[in-house]
Amino acid sequence: MGFVDLLKERAKKSIKTIVLPETEDMRTIEATDKILKEGVAKIILIGNEEEINKKAAEGGFDISGATIVDPETSDKTQAYIDKFVELRAKKGMTPEKAKEILHTQYPYYGVMMVKMGDADGMVSGACHSTADTLRPCLQILKTKPGTKLVSAFFLIVVPDCEYGANGAFVFADSGLNQNPTPEELSAIAASSAESFQLLVEEEPIVAMLSHSTKGSAKHADVDKMVEATRIAKEEHPELKLDGEFQLDAAIVPSVGASKAPGSEVAGKANVLVFPDLDAGNIGYKLAQRLGKAEAYGPVTQGIAKPVNDLSRGCSADDIVGVVAITAVQCQAEDK
Repeated sequence: MGFVDLLKERAKKSIKTIVLPETEDMRTIEATDKILKEGVAKIILIGNEEEINKKAAEGGFDISGATIVDPETSDKTQAYIDKFVELRAKKGMTPEKAKEILHTQYPYYGVMMVKMGDADGMVSGACHSTADTLRPCLQILKTKPGTKLVSAFFLIVVPDCEYGANGAFVFADSGLNQNPTPEELSAIAASSAESFQLLVEEEPIVAMLSHSTKGSAKHADVDKMVEATRIAKEEHPELKLDGEFQLDAAIVPSVGASKAPGSEVAGKANVLVFPDLDAGNIGYKLAQRLGKAEAYGPVTQGIAKPVNDLSRGCSADDIVGVVAITAVQCQAEDK
């Protein structure tokens, strides 16, 4: 059974309700058909019921098991407007402006459904930027208590790979924070380890990545990762975490033993913390496109409720996978 199939099986143990707001995109409709057929989650679609059903018919998809909510006609819309105004009143939100946003920007409506308990989580981003997907989350849901930073990772599953956890890795931050400070990198490392433990159900082994291994190069960028490693070890002594490592020293046992003898992380890492968004984004796309890896995300961590982003190049199957991940995150919220 493949890794995502295992996540789907976990999702089925306690069915969660996930809202998909991007009903203008056929990939959302196709994914809904697959999710409902497999019984991975309950699905709420946002938009005009007639238009959504017409799109499904055109594609030959059965979405009859989904709930379709039209902001124009739903009897809950007014409560969402009122709550949105209450939450954003200090930022100048008015009832008129709130109504316009919720009627026209469906990711906002979806986040309000999660806020009000009418959905457990949301997946969006197939045709919205990461900023447009996460902005309503940060405005409405806020950060999880005790979390210093909202960040994003990709769950990478490399076929026939002896590295990581049988080819499974977390790449972070690969979707949100442009140039994190050492303190922020420590927070990203801690959140990513927690996410790996939840989704992969194996011990996280965290590598702080660089173009240098244990002082092999001298540069301010290297200094940043050295400092990030120091802070992370101090703040999270329970984690298996080390750095700074080049990628091969982090994941290849023979290289790790050669370049960083004595490290409990070198050559064994499964959580890879990149120095900046450029490196993280390039890294995951290399793994996906050249390594033929499955890449799920960007999955967010640190938001008060599970809301996840999609790459705009995603397939319907990618959406199904991210819905399964989101459902498992929702189950963890129950605990």
